[in-house]
Amino acid sequence: MEQIYMIPVNEAFDECAKVDACECPICKMLEKLENKEVDIALGPAMMEPNIRIETNEKGFCKRHFDLMLQRPNKLSLALILESHLDTIRGKMKGNPLKNIIVPKHKSQVKATKSLNESCYICEKVNYHIMRMIETTVYLHGYDPDFRVKTKKQKYFCMEHYQMLLEYAKNKLDKKKFEEFYSDVSLIQEKYLDKIIKDVSWFAKKFDYRYDSEPWYDSRDAVERAIKLLSGK
Repeated sequence: MEQIYMIPVNEAFDECAKVDACECPICKMLEKLENKEVDIALGPAMMEPNIRIETNEKGFCKRHFDLMLQRPNKLSLALILESHLDTIRGKMKGNPLKNIIVPKHKSQVKATKSLNESCYICEKVNYHIMRMIETTVYLHGYDPDFRVKTKKQKYFCMEHYQMLLEYAKNKLDKKKFEEFYSDVSLIQEKYLDKIIKDVSWFAKKFDYRYDSEPWYDSRDAVERAIKLLSGK
């Protein structure tokens, strides 16, 4: 477990433990990681040959292209796209000698398949988020203050809930895993019960018989349910 990840993990859990906060702390870390990596990719790093080679080969997924498009520096993105597209064109043409052995259409299918399944930023973010999952589990087991902080969380999105449990199950001893599972599952079940109630009430409010009833916490129930199920 790398200590460098303790600060962002604690910051995210602190922010999400606030009374008016309602967010998965792992999603909070993920959002910060993505923004950081997007800024790095569009910043001076884009001129570093080793990074440019990686971005040319791996490209970016739609989500991270969209995030880059939101940044004001379109020139950096244009330069990245220029060399990335040149790389793609080279792969589409293939090697004349190899094309004799392997039909050109097969090499193109292989090249485009690899391109469509890779993203430079996704790889960076996935690496760091796993280190943060590791740090979260470790801190819960060995830092009493962090365990208190964990119990103050509103919920974890289902994807990150699964990741936390799987990592904890594989890395913690039986006693510490049972403690971890007890804490996070209680959070999850409590919030799931609430969101089910809120979504159900939201639907009822479209029935004229409930027209005069208050909305309670259901006005944003649909949005919160989706955040629970699929993350931020």
